[in-house]
Amino acid sequence: MPELAISTDKVAFLIEKAREFDVKEGESDADSGSNGADDDMVDVLEDTGDDPVVQEISGFIAAMTEEEQIDLVALMRLGRGDGSIEEWDDLRREAAEGRNGRTARYLLGEPLLGDYLADGLDQFGLSWSDERTTPVV
Repeated sequence: MPELAISTDKVAFLIEKAREFDVKEGESDADSGSNGADDDMVDVLEDTGDDPVVQEISGFIAAMTEEEQIDLVALMRLGRGDGSIEEWDDLRREAAEGRNGRTARYLLGEPLLGDYLADGLDQFGLSWSDERTTPVV
């Protein structure tokens, strides 16, 4: 079984944050002048250009080493079904060759990112917990 350069805790944190991002929707109440308590916090699910979840994910990924970022992309591709665990070295090589300094943007553009990362961990026989409330450093 290959080894991951990125910790399960870091991947688990990203799974949680990616799932937070995935539930966002387009602006549904553009003229809302109320506060969150008045509108049942509906605006929290709107995807705005200054989404703090996107900033948190981007900053977290940017702070990773190059090897961790490569494994993260390869893990997403593994979970997406682009290859099998036996093809891990090929998935990593392709991720390294495609590296362009925009790993966070690439991953955030992938629908179901959290599910793909979770599926990738499953193929490694690793489990994660969705009970985390603070970021991993």
